[in-house]
Amino acid sequence: MRGKRAKHRKPIPDVKYQSVSVERLINRVMQGGKKTQATKAVYYAMEQAASKLNESALVVLERSLNNIKPVVELRSRRVGGANYSVPVPVTEARQETLAIRWLVETARTAKGIKFRESLLSELVAAYNGSGEAVKKREGVEKMAEANRAFAHFKW
Repeated sequence: MRGKRAKHRKPIPDVKYQSVSVERLINRVMQGGKKTQATKAVYYAMEQAASKLNESALVVLERSLNNIKPVVELRSRRVGGANYSVPVPVTEARQETLAIRWLVETARTAKGIKFRESLLSELVAAYNGSGEAVKKREGVEKMAEANRAFAHFKW
Protein backbone atom coordinates (compact mmCIF):
# COMPACT_ATOMS: atom_id res chain seq x y z
CA MET A 1 0.00 0.00 0.00
CA ARG A 2 1.48 3.33 -1.05
CA GLY A 3 1.08 6.65 0.70
CA LYS A 4 -1.13 7.44 3.62
CA ARG A 5 -4.64 6.24 4.24
CA ALA A 6 -7.26 8.82 3.26
CA LYS A 7 -8.84 10.68 6.17
CA HIS A 8 -12.58 10.37 6.61
CA ARG A 9 -14.31 13.66 5.95
CA LYS A 10 -17.75 14.12 7.43
CA PRO A 11 -20.06 15.98 5.04
CA ILE A 12 -21.69 19.19 6.21
CA PRO A 13 -25.33 18.51 7.21
CA ASP A 14 -28.00 19.54 4.73
CA VAL A 15 -29.73 22.91 5.03
CA LYS A 16 -33.31 21.80 5.64
CA TYR A 17 -33.07 18.85 8.04
CA GLN A 18 -29.55 19.34 9.47
CA SER A 19 -28.85 15.67 8.76
CA VAL A 20 -25.63 14.15 7.43
CA SER A 21 -27.57 11.16 6.03
CA VAL A 22 -29.74 13.44 3.90
CA GLU A 23 -26.63 15.22 2.59
CA ARG A 24 -25.03 11.89 1.70
CA LEU A 25 -28.19 10.88 -0.14
CA ILE A 26 -28.22 14.19 -2.04
CA ASN A 27 -24.57 13.77 -2.99
CA ARG A 28 -25.23 10.21 -4.22
CA VAL A 29 -28.24 11.35 -6.28
CA MET A 30 -26.33 14.28 -7.80
CA GLN A 31 -25.13 13.85 -11.38
CA GLY A 32 -22.92 16.21 -13.32
CA GLY A 33 -22.55 18.61 -10.39
CA LYS A 34 -26.24 19.54 -10.47
CA LYS A 35 -26.76 19.63 -6.73
CA THR A 36 -29.85 21.86 -6.84
CA GLN A 37 -31.74 19.32 -8.94
CA ALA A 38 -30.61 16.49 -6.69
CA THR A 39 -31.66 18.41 -3.59
CA LYS A 40 -35.10 19.14 -5.03
CA ALA A 41 -35.61 15.49 -5.98
CA VAL A 42 -34.57 14.17 -2.55
CA TYR A 43 -36.64 16.72 -0.61
CA TYR A 44 -39.67 16.03 -2.82
CA ALA A 45 -39.39 12.27 -2.30
CA MET A 46 -38.90 12.64 1.47
CA GLU A 47 -41.81 15.06 1.93
CA GLN A 48 -44.21 13.02 -0.21
CA ALA A 49 -43.23 9.82 1.60
CA ALA A 50 -43.72 11.56 4.95
CA SER A 51 -47.21 12.72 3.99
CA LYS A 52 -48.13 9.23 2.70
CA LEU A 53 -46.92 7.54 5.88
CA ASN A 54 -48.02 10.23 8.38
CA GLU A 55 -44.49 10.42 9.77
CA SER A 56 -41.66 12.94 9.91
CA ALA A 57 -39.57 13.06 6.72
CA LEU A 58 -36.36 12.41 8.63
CA VAL A 59 -37.90 9.43 10.45
CA VAL A 60 -39.05 7.97 7.12
CA LEU A 61 -35.54 8.23 5.67
CA GLU A 62 -33.81 6.82 8.75
CA ARG A 63 -36.19 3.87 9.04
CA SER A 64 -35.93 3.18 5.30
CA LEU A 65 -32.13 3.17 5.48
CA ASN A 66 -32.20 0.95 8.58
CA ASN A 67 -34.32 -1.59 6.67
CA ILE A 68 -31.78 -1.59 3.82
CA LYS A 69 -28.53 -1.70 5.84
CA PRO A 70 -26.76 -5.07 5.59
CA VAL A 71 -25.27 -6.73 8.70
CA VAL A 72 -22.82 -8.99 6.85
CA GLU A 73 -21.33 -8.99 3.37
CA LEU A 74 -19.03 -11.21 1.33
CA ARG A 75 -15.37 -10.38 0.79
CA SER A 76 -13.08 -12.37 -1.46
CA ARG A 77 -10.02 -13.93 0.22
CA ARG A 78 -7.25 -15.80 -1.54
CA VAL A 79 -6.08 -18.78 0.51
CA GLY A 80 -3.70 -21.40 -0.87
CA GLY A 81 -4.35 -20.60 -4.51
CA ALA A 82 -8.13 -20.63 -4.18
CA ASN A 83 -10.52 -17.70 -3.82
CA TYR A 84 -13.14 -17.95 -1.08
CA SER A 85 -16.09 -15.67 -0.48
CA VAL A 86 -15.84 -14.99 3.24
CA PRO A 87 -18.73 -13.45 5.22
CA VAL A 88 -17.54 -10.35 7.09
CA PRO A 89 -19.48 -8.04 9.43
CA VAL A 90 -20.14 -4.60 7.94
CA THR A 91 -19.04 -1.44 9.77
CA GLU A 92 -21.64 1.21 10.58
CA ALA A 93 -20.26 3.70 8.04
CA ARG A 94 -20.22 1.11 5.23
CA GLN A 95 -23.75 0.00 6.15
CA GLU A 96 -25.06 3.51 5.52
CA THR A 97 -22.99 3.86 2.34
CA LEU A 98 -24.32 0.59 0.93
CA ALA A 99 -27.91 1.42 1.94
CA ILE A 100 -27.81 4.80 0.19
CA ARG A 101 -26.07 3.33 -2.86
CA TRP A 102 -28.63 0.52 -3.23
CA LEU A 103 -31.56 2.91 -2.67
CA VAL A 104 -30.40 5.27 -5.44
CA GLU A 105 -29.43 2.44 -7.82
CA THR A 106 -32.83 0.78 -7.55
CA ALA A 107 -34.59 4.13 -7.98
CA ARG A 108 -32.53 4.83 -11.13
CA THR A 109 -33.29 1.45 -12.71
CA ALA A 110 -37.05 2.10 -12.72
CA LYS A 111 -38.00 2.91 -16.31
CA GLY A 112 -40.86 5.04 -17.54
CA ILE A 113 -41.24 7.28 -14.50
CA LYS A 114 -39.38 10.32 -13.19
CA PHE A 115 -36.48 9.70 -10.87
CA ARG A 116 -38.05 11.59 -7.96
CA GLU A 117 -41.21 9.46 -8.24
CA SER A 118 -39.22 6.22 -8.30
CA LEU A 119 -37.14 7.44 -5.33
CA LEU A 120 -40.39 8.18 -3.50
CA SER A 121 -41.81 4.72 -4.20
CA GLU A 122 -38.53 3.06 -3.21
CA LEU A 123 -38.41 5.04 0.05
CA VAL A 124 -41.97 4.04 0.94
CA ALA A 125 -41.29 0.40 0.02
CA ALA A 126 -38.09 0.35 2.10
CA TYR A 127 -39.95 1.95 5.02
CA ASN A 128 -42.45 -0.93 4.84
CA GLY A 129 -39.67 -3.53 4.57
CA SER A 130 -40.17 -4.41 0.92
CA GLY A 131 -38.82 -3.11 -2.38
CA GLU A 132 -35.80 -3.81 -4.57
CA ALA A 133 -33.20 -2.36 -2.19
CA VAL A 134 -34.41 -4.53 0.68
CA LYS A 135 -34.36 -7.56 -1.64
CA LYS A 136 -30.76 -6.71 -2.51
CA ARG A 137 -29.85 -6.68 1.21
CA GLU A 138 -31.63 -9.98 1.78
CA GLY A 139 -29.78 -11.51 -1.17
CA VAL A 140 -26.40 -10.37 0.16
CA GLU A 141 -27.16 -11.70 3.65
CA LYS A 142 -28.45 -15.00 2.22
CA MET A 143 -25.21 -15.46 0.27
CA ALA A 144 -23.20 -14.67 3.39
CA GLU A 145 -25.19 -17.27 5.32
CA ALA A 146 -24.56 -19.83 2.58
CA ASN A 147 -20.81 -19.19 2.77
CA ARG A 148 -20.66 -19.30 6.56
CA ALA A 149 -18.43 -22.39 6.30
CA PHE A 150 -15.59 -20.13 5.16
CA ALA A 151 -15.96 -17.69 8.07
CA HIS A 152 -12.78 -19.03 9.68
CA PHE A 153 -10.76 -17.46 6.81
CA LYS A 154 -11.72 -13.99 8.05
CA TRP A 155 -8.79 -11.93 9.36
